[in-house]
Amino acid sequence: GSFMANEILKDLGFHHIALRCADINKSLNMYKALGMTEKVRWGENENLIVMLDIGNGDIIELFANGGEKYAEEGKWQHFAMRTANVNKAYETAIKAGFSPLTQPKTVPLDSSPEKMTITCAFVKGPDGEQVEFFSN
Repeated sequence: GSFMANEILKDLGFHHIALRCADINKSLNMYKALGMTEKVRWGENENLIVMLDIGNGDIIELFANGGEKYAEEGKWQHFAMRTANVNKAYETAIKAGFSPLTQPKTVPLDSSPEKMTITCAFVKGPDGEQVEFFSN
């Protein structure tokens, strides 16, 4: 298929979508049964977060302690777009009318199997959806 290039944020692409899980182990087993592989994890117990590679480099990020109820933003917590310039993406989004949630920050994760340092920022869209700009 054909696609249109992004002329404003030239390197913007899908990185991950984050899901709040009532039972993260059950969810991990089910997604792994679809052929997804664990890329990295950090935290433990109710703070566990696991990134699964769908198979083509796209990621589903599972969060433990999602509970049975739907949070204000639903079970799908946020979706993240990769970019080499998180600051530019964040500033562009704010100028476009997105509400600021979390200013760009760099966070070293105590993750395994490899240590990962990420840069991320969050904005809120017109329907309350959380959008993350992500670089690692």
